[in-house]
Amino acid sequence: MPDVDQYAPGTPSWVDLSTSDIDGSAAFYAALLGWDVVDLPPEAGGYRMCRLRGRPVAGLSPMGEFPAWTTYIASDDVDAACARVTAAGGSVMMAPMDVMEAGRMAIAVDPAGAVFGIWQAREHRGAGIANEPGALTWNELTVRDTAPELPFYEQVFGWSGAMSAMGGRDYTILSLGGSMIAGMIQMDDQWPEGIPSHWMTYFAVEDADAACAKITELGGTVHAGPMDIPTGRFAAAGDPQGAAFSVIALSPPMEGAAAA
Repeated sequence: MPDVDQYAPGTPSWVDLSTSDIDGSAAFYAALLGWDVVDLPPEAGGYRMCRLRGRPVAGLSPMGEFPAWTTYIASDDVDAACARVTAAGGSVMMAPMDVMEAGRMAIAVDPAGAVFGIWQAREHRGAGIANEPGALTWNELTVRDTAPELPFYEQVFGWSGAMSAMGGRDYTILSLGGSMIAGMIQMDDQWPEGIPSHWMTYFAVEDADAACAKITELGGTVHAGPMDIPTGRFAAAGDPQGAAFSVIALSPPMEGAAAA
């Protein structure tokens, strides 16, 4: 897919990893996805930028007591979006704040307890590549109860939802302005009981089976798969610090994170 230079408000635009071992995480994802991980200036607080073909594709933060990937949704007004979050039954975990000249951000929680970010771009627009091996390709809301979720995201970001069959189970395709931008699935007894509602990050790979072998070789864990679904072959995994993510070899190409 062509490089991405902007994201429409309401579109997932960025992901970053909060990790307890930033050096270990950098080495793991660089080896798995081919990233060049670079330090930012000291005022960035240890944040690192992950690049593919010289363009930003993800971030790493050293502030992760509980390692996890965060999905950020583009907004043209973070403060107004946070007001809609609380009005719709969610909460704001981190109030809007400026991130140097890069942009303005907030961290919020939806009614099911899934954490997500809101990003108002300035110099940093978001992922500069999407939907190709080594880059973000899909964001999936994984919850215990889907009932309150669509009304919430409809009110906050203007999303709509439609049911679809995905791998033999019901799946909600989330859309904005007629373009697919994310998915939603309800956890059942195939998910361990203690897993909270969350946003899952999918990275594209050339070969899901080879990626799973590499994950294990690098000290990560393959939790499920690889398995075939209508959009390709995917697996759910965890990195050596325990942060969950997924990999998918797309076939046919799936419209996802770069729907700007």
